[in-house]
Amino acid sequence: MKTFLPNSEEVNRDWYLFDADNQVLGRIATQIANILRGKNKPTFTPSVDTGDFVIVVNAEKILLTGAKYDDKIYYSHSGFPGGIKSISAGKLLQKKPEDVIRKAVKGMLPKNKLARHMLSKLKIYAGTEHPHKAQQPKTVQL
Repeated sequence: MKTFLPNSEEVNRDWYLFDADNQVLGRIATQIANILRGKNKPTFTPSVDTGDFVIVVNAEKILLTGAKYDDKIYYSHSGFPGGIKSISAGKLLQKKPEDVIRKAVKGMLPKNKLARHMLSKLKIYAGTEHPHKAQQPKTVQL
């Protein structure tokens, strides 16, 4: 018997559609991260990107529990002294709702080059329309 190790060229990639309308951010982000990583497949290998493509619509209608709209702060730094910037989750949700989901999913992926490739298969849209109808994505119910 030989151990089967998939190549990234051999992987069949499906497309999944998530509707974030009235969904809690952390709950939907874990499901997205598992599909991007390929953990829902029997051929999952940690060192190979076996994941699928994920489309998220209605990102502007995502829910945060508790007082996270005001208390959760996202930080970024320019690299220069005094160059730290901060924005609350509520303001980021109004300004760029796609970034709230992207940051949550990115934090759940491994911190390496493979995770950056996995994150490129995530397509997030604030409204209900998306340009990936030709891929015939499978709708995921949560």
